[in-house]
Amino acid sequence: MPKRTRSYKEGLLASLADTQEAANYLEAALEESSELFLVALRDVAEARQMAKVAKDAGVAREALYRMLSESGNPTLSSLSSILKSL
Repeated sequence: MPKRTRSYKEGLLASLADTQEAANYLEAALEESSELFLVALRDVAEARQMAKVAKDAGVAREALYRMLSESGNPTLSSLSSILKSL
């Protein structure tokens, strides 16, 4: 019988539910590049339910996905809202 394992993404999202883990993850990503920070921020938002984060930040869920992509370019106010909601 095959052994059941979680995908990397599932394990990552589960660990990012912890506030300290999420903070460390974001800090490490920010040290690398701003593009990687946006992707890491997206991972943290996914771990905390993207729709809820979007609602709390006052942006559409689809817009949140676009803002937090590698090519995303969120405004400072949008980024601030997202960080406050997390």
